[in-house]
Amino acid sequence: MNARIIRIGNSRGIRIPREVLEHYRIQEGSPLEIEERRDGILIRPLKPMEGKLSWEEAYKELAQEGMEKQEWAEWDALAGDGPHD
Repeated sequence: MNARIIRIGNSRGIRIPREVLEHYRIQEGSPLEIEERRDGILIRPLKPMEGKLSWEEAYKELAQEGMEKQEWAEWDALAGDGPHD
């Protein structure tokens, strides 16, 4: 998924697609956590999502988490630029 930085008054922002906002139940004014990582920026809801996920949503999240762990394992094997390397 791609996005662009946009001007909002004197500030800058990013447009988040509606599907993503709905999936994570983010509304205007929702508090978000922004975490700087080695490979980029992670933006996530500050509070855990309320309510139960459907089976389909739960499966998608589990599959995504598995893929992320695999990607990070591959990254860690190749990176070699950490403080202990």
